[in-house]
Amino acid sequence: MRVMSEIKDGMFSERLRVLVVDDEPAICRVLTIALTRAGYDVVTAQSGDGALSVLSTEHVDVMVIDLLIPDTRGDVVFEIAAATHPHLRHQTLFMTGDISERADKLILSCKCPSVRKPFELKELIGVVQALVPHLGRDARGQSA
Repeated sequence: MRVMSEIKDGMFSERLRVLVVDDEPAICRVLTIALTRAGYDVVTAQSGDGALSVLSTEHVDVMVIDLLIPDTRGDVVFEIAAATHPHLRHQTLFMTGDISERADKLILSCKCPSVRKPFELKELIGVVQALVPHLGRDARGQSA
């Protein structure tokens, strides 16, 4: 279920919902602020189990997930999420500070885009927007 937001003159627009999964509270806060300002509805989880809990009860259009989460690795959460929400197989963005070859292989096996920490917020938002090209507009309803 997409969130309806009032924009101007009593008109409503559908806002895309982004699930941000990162064990660092500061990253969750920053991404919530940045993505909300970009016109998205944002829900966060600070663990793999928390993300799966959100996905069991709520619809999300895009998932932005850290690869290294202490309780469950991001690629494992991704596979479980994509099994129950197939659109997330093509609408997930990985973030990681891990520069190892193993991390690269894990992300490549998921066939999802990724950004390296530290990243530019503008870059991350651009990738999120590119993950939902079938809508042909950004989260605020403006033509891309």
